[in-house]
Formats: sequence, structure tokens, C-alpha cells
Amino acid sequence: MFSRLLSHDLPRSRWLALMLVVIVLGLAFAPFLFTGVKSINVAAKVLIFIALVVSFDLLLGYTGIVSFAHTMFFGIGAYGLAIALNAMGPTWGAIALGTVSALAISLVLSLVIGLFSLRVRAIFFAMITLAVASAFLTLASQLSDITGGEDGLSFKVPELLTPGFALMEDDWEGPFGAVALNGRFITYYLLFAVVTGMFLVMLRIVNSPFGRVLQAIRENDFRAEALGYRTVVYRTLSNVLAALFATLAGCLLALWLRYNGPDTSLSFEIMLDILLIVVIGGMGTLYGAILGSTLFLLAQSYLQDLLRLAGSATEGLPLLPALLTPDRWLLWLGLLFVLSVYYFPTGIVGRLRDRAKR
Repeated sequence: MFSRLLSHDLPRSRWLALMLVVIVLGLAFAPFLFTGVKSINVAAKVLIFIALVVSFDLLLGYTGIVSFAHTMFFGIGAYGLAIALNAMGPTWGAIALGTVSALAISLVLSLVIGLFSLRVRAIFFAMITLAVASAFLTLASQLSDITGGEDGLSFKVPELLTPGFALMEDDWEGPFGAVALNGRFITYYLLFAVVTGMFLVMLRIVNSPFGRVLQAIRENDFRAEALGYRTVVYRTLSNVLAALFATLAGCLLALWLRYNGPDTSLSFEIMLDILLIVVIGGMGTLYGAILGSTLFLLAQSYLQDLLRLAGSATEGLPLLPALLTPDRWLLWLGLLFVLSVYYFPTGIVGRLRDRAKR
């Protein structure tokens, strides 16, 4: 049953399986294990990035397409929900309309980009997608009447999803402290359920005959074409599927933050984060999205705190306190990335699977 649920694509490594179980259980029980606001926000961001990175892995890891327009579809989802809730008010109908409208726009745009751009090769397609994404970012920043411009949009969500909505009058006393069973608690588990469903669906897609053709195109598109497969059609479909999944991830981000702006969902930094996570976790594995997203976002969120503690512990020693100041967290994050690429050239998942084979 478990094997069928994972589309028979098992971790194939005991250490990998153990790490995945720990992460999934940690995310499943995060509101009970971590009662702080920051920790719950980090857990929710990990869930959203898992969905986003999984969709990008379909493009890069399984089809061999390098696209810089992925954050554009992420932003379309976030803006679709934000604009609908801002215009119609905090109703479930607004959420449904915003999500469907965003998916429709992403479907058309990804189809157009796929049909007109995927005939070119490698770097040319990447440059075209970068130009389209930059144009969309500029458009979102300038249409202030619709998108809120640089300030973005703040909006309300249905009462069931607000912090003011309480399932119980008193907080639930858990083993690690009091847990507020409110609208944020419900929203978190809504995110968890949707992301879990998205991951299982994507796992089924990449392990289907369609997914096998995508992998064949990645390895040798000329041979796949010679075997009778219309590679442009398959690349276009892969681009469309990845865009739709990224759009759903954007909707989840807006629902959690109750705000969206250009820097929140459309910035090029998010695109770089996605690329880093895919490389760290392992391209063409999907499981790498879970490991990579968790490790990267934990480092991004808590590295400054760890450096602050390390700086205090080494106070009085020469040179070390200056290197371990929280202001240098980007330096250490970059160093960790270089080391991970050096020691895990096929990503963490690839390395663990290779070890298990040996």
C-alpha cells in the first residue's frame, strides 16, 4: 500500500528513508512540537517551497529544461489569490475564483512560452524565460491600481483561517507547551494536506510512461525524436504542468501570509533559492525537494542565531568572533553550498542512493 502510494518510487536508501520520515513527521506535527511564531512560519515556508521545488524539478531534473520564468508562475498564483480576496472580500468564492483564474492565466502563458520558445535550445530558452519573467515583474510593480505596486496587497481571508478564530476557548496543553488551536492552525494543516497531495501527484507523473519519455528527452532528445516521440509536445506539456504546480504553490503562499508583493513571490532571489535547493537535494529525484527545502530554509532562518551563539562562545579568541558574527551569515551559507556541491555532486539523495547501491 505504501509502495503504491509512492508510485513504487521508494527512497532506496535506509538513511534517506530515515531522514524523510523525520522531516515529514516534523512537518506533520510542527504546530505541536514548535510553539513559536517563527518556527511555524518556517515550517509553512518549507511546505510551500517543497511544492515549488518539486514543480521546478519536473522541468530541470526530469526534462532537462532550464527556465527562469518559474517565479513568474509562482507570482501569478500569489497575485491571483491576493487580487481576488482584495476585490471580493474574505470569502471562499474569492479563493476559488482567484485560484482558478491564476491557473488559467498560467496555463495560457506556459503554453505560449512552450510553443514559441521550446524549439530553441538550452541557453536561448533560458534567456527568453528570463526576459519574460523580468517583464512580468516590471508590470506587477507598475500596475499599482491592481497589484498594489511596490507596496503589494494586504487582504483578509475567511474567518475560519484567521488567528482570531478559535476551535477551543483555551489553548491545548501539549507536551512542549500550549498550542493555539486557531485559524492559523487550520491554515497550516490545509497547506500540509495540499502539498502532500501535490507531491504524490507529481511522483505519479514522473513514474508514468509520460515521465519516462521526459527522462528520455533529457538524456538524448534526438534519439527520443527518432523513436517517434514529438519532443516539442512533451517539453511543452512538462512546462505547462510545472507552471500549474508553481501557481498552486503561489496561492498557498498568499493564503499563509495574507499579503503579496513583488519581492514576496516574483524576486529573482527566489529563483536562485529554487536552483540551490534542487542542486543540494538532487535533481531528478523529487525527494531532493523535501531534503533540500528543509535544510536550506533552516539554514536561511537560523544560521544567524547559530552564528550569534558561536560568536559569544568564542569571545576573547583571535579572529573567530569577527568571522562568526551574524552579519556574515551569507558568507557561511555560500560556503555550506559550495561544500554540499563538492561532496554531493549528485545531490544528497543521489549520494545516499549511490552509497546504498555499493
